[in-house]
Amino acid sequence: MFGRLGFLVLISCLLHSLQPSNGARILGVLPSAGWSHYAIGEGLMKALSRAGHDVTVIGSHQWKEAPANYRSIELKELVFDKGGSEPDLFQYRNDPYLNVLYLLYTVIGPSLSEVILNHPKVTTLMNSDEHFDVVIVECFVSDVLYGFAQHFNAPLVVFSPFGASLWANELVGTPYPYSQIPHTFLSFTDRMTFSERFLNALLWNSDRFYYRNVFLPRQEEMYARYFPNATQSLTQVMKNVSLAFLNQHFSLSFPHPYAPNMIEIGGIQMDEPKALPEDLQQLLDNSKHGVIYFSMGSMLKGCKFPEEKRNAFIQAFSKLKENVLWKYENTSLPNKPKNVFIRKWMPQNDVLAHPNVKLFITHGGLLGSTESLYHGKPMVGVPIYGDQRLNMARAKNAGYGTHIEYEHLSEESISRAIRTVLDDPSYARNAMLISERYRDKPMTPAQLAVYWVEYVVRHRGAPQLHSAALELSFIEHNLFDVYGLMLLIVGMFMACVYLMVRKMMRLIGLLPNGGNVVKNKQE
Repeated sequence: MFGRLGFLVLISCLLHSLQPSNGARILGVLPSAGWSHYAIGEGLMKALSRAGHDVTVIGSHQWKEAPANYRSIELKELVFDKGGSEPDLFQYRNDPYLNVLYLLYTVIGPSLSEVILNHPKVTTLMNSDEHFDVVIVECFVSDVLYGFAQHFNAPLVVFSPFGASLWANELVGTPYPYSQIPHTFLSFTDRMTFSERFLNALLWNSDRFYYRNVFLPRQEEMYARYFPNATQSLTQVMKNVSLAFLNQHFSLSFPHPYAPNMIEIGGIQMDEPKALPEDLQQLLDNSKHGVIYFSMGSMLKGCKFPEEKRNAFIQAFSKLKENVLWKYENTSLPNKPKNVFIRKWMPQNDVLAHPNVKLFITHGGLLGSTESLYHGKPMVGVPIYGDQRLNMARAKNAGYGTHIEYEHLSEESISRAIRTVLDDPSYARNAMLISERYRDKPMTPAQLAVYWVEYVVRHRGAPQLHSAALELSFIEHNLFDVYGLMLLIVGMFMACVYLMVRKMMRLIGLLPNGGNVVKNKQE
């Protein structure tokens, strides 16, 4: 009996192994040069690869020790020149918001897109007979790259490294009331004063006007040049986006009104904490007063601080009882205190996971902020540009961090901010509270992303998720035609009432035919 049962099980296993794989073929296009953006896309593509899908990634990096079903088309030209011409991004800290947007729209976005579209590796792929079931593209001033979806006749999925940005909202018809949703580049929360709502509405409208009337027409010109045989216009491609993934989670920010195909996957770049290098492990384990971790991210460099600012940190750190672990890109730090330890690179997620880390000093990027909150670490921020001020405004509002303006960096301000957060246990409690909320969900970001991509594959682009708002004109979407008709009806009604009253007044003699009121009988 058991022999027959074993034989049947063996036959069943063999038949199952001969069945074709259900894995989809997925193309990811990750144009950003900065690691903070790239990591989100790579985390998404890794999740799909681990779920058994055949993944191809066009981007500036490659996954070391990638499995056989993960192919990297590495474009090193997307990375800043390593010969010393890497820009000093601290210089953009005082740029007006509209200048930053102009730089993104006219220089950064188009330049990175052209590097990809002109690269021999990419043209070889496009001229091949390969097919893909889904194309995933970063949603960041590179709209022309959405053309890969129509080129391979595949559903388009996008991911936004900033969360619910203008560029993502416009693709799926998500409403973003200016009274509630702050612009990405403003340090406001969802509860704004009148002056904040005024500035927020001004920036949203300016951004939206330039995006629609200047940036998109230029992207359409590029689209026509690089996809001459396209059967769909860029506008049509953008109206058929199947999903928009967001590097965000409501527990880390605030609730947003989302279309059903807008999915939060904040934290997808994080793997389970791994073992630290031996020297870091010993340092963290043996720091009896705890450790402060300091990193300005992947784009901003600690070694780029002007000497005055760098010395302010050194002097403030030298008076601390805690050890400081500083991601500093040079091999030496002048006047380095004994309690400061520098490394060119840090396994940030693994470091923040260590229970002896008491504080994260950061530029306020969304990647690092998410990792810090996941592990329940309070923050001191030094925001420079982009969404960093917005992220640190959330930290202050929620009580898990504070910030120092770059211009106000001094030994005194740095020491005061550090002691404020470390000596007040409410900051650590609030960070742990948000960590508990963030972790309390039915699926991990990776599981959620995989489910929805597979949903799109199963339902051939999932057109049932598309919002009708995408088919409406600006006038129709804002009900200007409806409100115009309502005003016309009210105006006509008021005019009729006015004429009826005048007619009645004439009938009873209060108004002569000439229209002048009779003052008295003798006139």
